[in-house]
Amino acid sequence: MEEIKSQIDISKIKGDIHAAETLEKELKKEIENLTPYQKLQLARHPDRPHAEDIINLIMNEKYELHGDREFRDDPAIVCYIGKISDVECVVIGEEKGRNTKEKVTRNFGMPHPEGYRKALRVAKLAEKFNLPILFLIDTPGAFPGIGAEERGQSEAIAKNLFELSRIKTPTVSIVIGEGGSGGALAIGVADKFAMLKYSVFSVISPEGCAAILWGDGSKAETATKALKISAQELKKLGLVDDIIDEPLEGAHRDYKTTADNIKEYFLKNIKNLKELSTDELLQQRFEKYLNYGSFETSAK
Repeated sequence: MEEIKSQIDISKIKGDIHAAETLEKELKKEIENLTPYQKLQLARHPDRPHAEDIINLIMNEKYELHGDREFRDDPAIVCYIGKISDVECVVIGEEKGRNTKEKVTRNFGMPHPEGYRKALRVAKLAEKFNLPILFLIDTPGAFPGIGAEERGQSEAIAKNLFELSRIKTPTVSIVIGEGGSGGALAIGVADKFAMLKYSVFSVISPEGCAAILWGDGSKAETATKALKISAQELKKLGLVDDIIDEPLEGAHRDYKTTADNIKEYFLKNIKNLKELSTDELLQQRFEKYLNYGSFETSAK
């Protein structure tokens, strides 16, 4: 009787394993065939890890730096100095906030000009002490309010683009959620630019694009397809250096695995970049951005 029971138990276990393998196989098939709009929903998932979540998982001996020394501290951008593994570095990220109160405090991850000035101040500090920089991008875009415009939003973004293009320290920038327009580019100029598998990067939000082109925000799905905002599409266009893997169902399912993948990518690339001289680093970065974009001509 015990032997029969044991055989039944083994059969049940084998059946459960087979069912689990079949489910995982089907799930993987569905995930791999997600449309760009579905990937956008994953990038905006309310439980997706934010910059603070990633920083807490990958950094040790960290200390937060505040303020732009001109106007105020912008909570939409966080800056930390510390270590990733045994590498002393600086991490600068855009933070959306988790609950309603925190989202309002952090302005839903939409930085003001003082946020970008804080990011640049800390980046220049990293340059002074030859510390590599990790940027974590996650924003719908720079805040378009009147106050932000009065304090020079466009100038702050433009200055970041200029200064980060020639900063004399290795830099890695990773899109972990949304990469919206200039709000993302302001901390996106780097030696290595990567995206998490289900993150997005675009010149404008699909809703904004739909409203402008068709006068109808409900056509966001059509706009998403036209904009080519997924990591896979941008990699094909040569605008992204690498795609960092996520757990099967998305980063929100496993923060630690996602953070470990980001940590591994950063450490690997910083090790390679540190082998370059300053002149080689700047020349390689210059050539990288100079070669962006391509076109074909044909005889009429």
